[in-house]
Amino acid sequence: MYLPCHLSWLVVVFLLFFATPPPADAVIEDVLDIIHVVKEVTVGVLKAWDIVQQSQIAQSIELPLMREKQRKVLKRLKEMSRQIDQAEQKYAENVALAVESVTAFMNRNAPLMAKMNDIHDTMNRISSRFQQMQKYEEYQDKLEASTLITFAEWTVSPNAHSVHHLMDRLHLILLGPEEKENTTANMLSMLAISYEESMDQICHTKQSAQQFLNSLYADIALTELKGYTMMQFSWMMLRIYGKGNFTQEVDLMRMDFEKRTERTLKLLREVMRRADRIVWRCDPAKFVRGKNYDEVTRLLQGYIENEVDLNKEETCRETCDFYQSTRSEGCFKDLYCARQPRCSGKLYHCTFVDSDMWVCPASRNSTRRYEYIEYENGRVLGQRSACVRGTTKVDSWWRYLFWHCSYCFCLCDEISIKSDRYFNLRETVSDVENNKVVTGLRFVKNNRIFHLQIQEGQLLPRGAINRTSLSWKPFEDYKIFDRDVRNGRDYHTLSFESRSVDLDDIYTDDNSYVVVGVRFRVVGAHLNVEAKLAEYDFKAGKLINPEINSFWKSNDNTDVSGDRRQKINLHSPDMSTRTIVKSIPDSRHNQYIDFVNTSLEKDAAQSTVPFIDTQEVVSNPPVPLSGLGIYHKGQSGYGGFLAPKIMTYDFTPHIRVPQDKD
Repeated sequence: MYLPCHLSWLVVVFLLFFATPPPADAVIEDVLDIIHVVKEVTVGVLKAWDIVQQSQIAQSIELPLMREKQRKVLKRLKEMSRQIDQAEQKYAENVALAVESVTAFMNRNAPLMAKMNDIHDTMNRISSRFQQMQKYEEYQDKLEASTLITFAEWTVSPNAHSVHHLMDRLHLILLGPEEKENTTANMLSMLAISYEESMDQICHTKQSAQQFLNSLYADIALTELKGYTMMQFSWMMLRIYGKGNFTQEVDLMRMDFEKRTERTLKLLREVMRRADRIVWRCDPAKFVRGKNYDEVTRLLQGYIENEVDLNKEETCRETCDFYQSTRSEGCFKDLYCARQPRCSGKLYHCTFVDSDMWVCPASRNSTRRYEYIEYENGRVLGQRSACVRGTTKVDSWWRYLFWHCSYCFCLCDEISIKSDRYFNLRETVSDVENNKVVTGLRFVKNNRIFHLQIQEGQLLPRGAINRTSLSWKPFEDYKIFDRDVRNGRDYHTLSFESRSVDLDDIYTDDNSYVVVGVRFRVVGAHLNVEAKLAEYDFKAGKLINPEINSFWKSNDNTDVSGDRRQKINLHSPDMSTRTIVKSIPDSRHNQYIDFVNTSLEKDAAQSTVPFIDTQEVVSNPPVPLSGLGIYHKGQSGYGGFLAPKIMTYDFTPHIRVPQDKD
């Protein structure tokens, strides 16, 4: 259940005082949201007032009749309390995450921390009194009238400890003095900015900044609902027991509430409008290949080859640098070439490092060829360690005293059983026939093919998602050698000439559309992501003829046309998993990145980077998406990760102030 629309409960409270209440048999759905809770509670308050106002002032009523009215009011109150408790339980996890996040980064900001402590203290006081009121509900038949009267008088009295004062104080801390109206200096704005700057918190909570604001505000909204309920209950008890009419007091309270409601919603909507809606994942605590990351393998990999085997004539007349695009043409006299797996593809960018070396081969089931290479001059490529298979001495030689047959270090681009370099091009669409939309993404490697898998969930009214319907849609289980499976149609094969991935944010500003599908396509030599968007009815929570009212959206810019894309270059990258500092997003919309080999010095060019982050990217709570994207995250000197991100639905337009027109 998503919270932004729930926050419009303030408007609902205001409107319900001047509108006809809904039918008495209105039912709260199993999937509770705050707007429904408040509607039920406020209607319950109005009906409780009806009970009180159906008779004269209590001086002329006998005690048994007073008790009967008290029981009826407390019975109504008990139902309202139950609904508030249900809502608190429903959102307890989200609120706890939001509060924990606030505490984590507030510790570095003393002024904000002081304000946050003030808010917590004020909310705790209101909640404590509410729990006391719930105790009265439980023991209503045993309570003395004086107990209820004392509680009621304390609640509404104009002093610094009353609930009325505490609610005013909460409003003041959050939004500041009304005469100093500022949409950027209020507490909600400052918290949103702090949250966005604290990237770890986004990953921890799995909430966008906009969702974070609403999770935090949900706690405050429910607290205000408790205070409102207590105040109404108190006026009722005081009237029942002949302490006055209190009609004017109630009217003044409603007018004050209306004024605060309008101000709160205007500021809240403005803060939400500016808040980021992106959700992405930080690096896991421990990298586990196949579980939270995976790799493109043997796309461009360091490979040792003697010059004599780099040409058909078996000559050594050139230098290694001469061979920038060639192949392994043979194995001269079965020297070292016979002791290593041959590169059956093309060789690029050969270079000379040193004549003689010790080579530590990788294990036979590894996608690496070498663990490290140590040259006689002391230079080491890769990380030297215990060599399980033992090192092999490899020496260059002279031919006819004139030509030096040098061992070159090249990059091998080889399609083989150990090279996982395929990306699925088939579209993946949610079950729109059953009103399901995309709620999350993750990369999955299956049969050596990378798939962008979707999480789907059933839409409910007002942008909610049925949690019980959430599931990861199975990807198509095919192999590249299956009949009727073709390269360029079903899957894309990376190669030296075609290894670029576009980094884009694909979204719509039209809030009547949500994401229902995703796919990759190839534009030029670039892998490019597309999102399928379908129209839907927010209030009803229904897709509108998704087969007709839907379209695919993408960014068609290339590096040579349109608003030209910028390239992200990886400088001397090490393996992505060797970083001890968490990766951070370093790309932006309309860029691209190439898959490249790791650094010669750091890894002997044995790995292909960036790696692929396979963690699931979902929001908590789950919501429809207005967009998605592919981005790169990393640290300087490392290959980083290619990963998906999601953009949560923008609920801002659905938060209405009373004078707004729909």
